Amino acid sequence: MRHPQLAELPCTVARPAALLGERWMLLLLRQVFLGTRRFEDFQSAMDISRSVLADRLGVLVDEGVLRRVPYAHEGRTRHEYRLTEKGLDLYPVLVALRTWGERWMAPDEGEQFSLHHKDCGGDVQAKVECTECGASLTARDVRVTPNA
Repeated sequence: MRHPQLAELPCTVARPAALLGERWMLLLLRQVFLGTRRFEDFQSAMDISRSVLADRLGVLVDEGVLRRVPYAHEGRTRHEYRLTEKGLDLYPVLVALRTWGERWMAPDEGEQFSLHHKDCGGDVQAKVECTECGASLTARDVRVTPNA
């Protein structure tokens, strides 16, 4: 199946995969959540070509994940990239991916940074839980039922 066809499937896993499945997309989002806002800063932090970066940022803007915000720099109008509500909702996805990576693919030298709750200093983790009782769940605890 071709990449654009994924976005047309009636599947809430396939559609996000069509948007986020390309390797630079998740890394761009990581940088935004780390506070990167400007084109040049993305490029230097990620060692990504200008054309690829411009294309991927454009896709994230077109999809409503990021918004462009103008600012003045040396007499010229430039743009920063800021997360929208849709983009902010991707945070648990990145935390879950990072948590999995820490467990199964951690570099020998360890992680470059840690995530801590601003208020109490506790570690941050993604959690899957039941909306009714609040129980923590794994794949073995979930039953899939087709919708009519």
